[in-house]
Amino acid sequence: MMNPALIPVFLRELLVERSLPREPEPDLVMDDPEQVAAYAEAGRIDGVMAASYLFHSARISQTIQGARSVLDLGCGPATQLSQIAQLNPDIQFTGIDLSPTMLTDAEAHVRNLGLKNVRFIEGDISTLEKVGDASMDGVISTMALHHLPRLELLANTFQSVRRVLTPGGAVYLTDFGRLKSLKSVIFFAYMNARYQPHLFSLDYERSLRAAFIKEEFETLASQFLPPGIKVHSTFKVPFLVIVKSPDRGLPDALRSHIGKLYRELRPRYRRDMDDMRRFFGMGGLPNDPF
Repeated sequence: MMNPALIPVFLRELLVERSLPREPEPDLVMDDPEQVAAYAEAGRIDGVMAASYLFHSARISQTIQGARSVLDLGCGPATQLSQIAQLNPDIQFTGIDLSPTMLTDAEAHVRNLGLKNVRFIEGDISTLEKVGDASMDGVISTMALHHLPRLELLANTFQSVRRVLTPGGAVYLTDFGRLKSLKSVIFFAYMNARYQPHLFSLDYERSLRAAFIKEEFETLASQFLPPGIKVHSTFKVPFLVIVKSPDRGLPDALRSHIGKLYRELRPRYRRDMDDMRRFFGMGGLPNDPF
């Protein structure tokens, strides 16, 4: 059954013909210490983003199986990356971000977790100038691509992804899809406002306004990414978009562990998770790992 709170959003998005104009964020780099602290505080693994983190960690894990090296574009404070690295200790991960302040927070977080399979580099995801050709068995990114100020830079990013991938390498790139209605943007941005700092909610709103549309992801993926990459989205209303290579399956022990993490989520977060699973499943994304 659809969450009743989402019904007005669903109807609004279907009735509006055009998406809102894209409003790129004023700065490509999130480097203000207060903003970074608010983002990291609200976004840690047991916070309001818990369902989203586990959903993508599980999905990414079954996409990158067999990889030895994986690059995370726009890794931010490394909350998502750290969970993925914990689930896949035999893979070496590299997080890249343009913000030195964000990377400082990420390095501290990884040290606190005792992870040995994660390193970081400062750099531009649209060029990946510090990453060698065909040097990565997988490239991932979660909720970072909307920070690119122009569609041209998203195209450059996709070209750079293909350059650094080994033949047959794995891809999992996910981000917001731009909504049609301002009311929908405000609903999603502030639906958890009482549980998170105001700066986090404000950044969420800006991110939704800055998102690209699904058709732009589809066009650029077909032009610049390796064959076999597909673009998936949530059913009817492409609030979330995933650009990915085919799944490779999960070892039984890892699938069991992911299931345990799902059962340990707070009930409210499990409901959020089930909404994501339902809407992506109805949108055609196969192989639910939960």
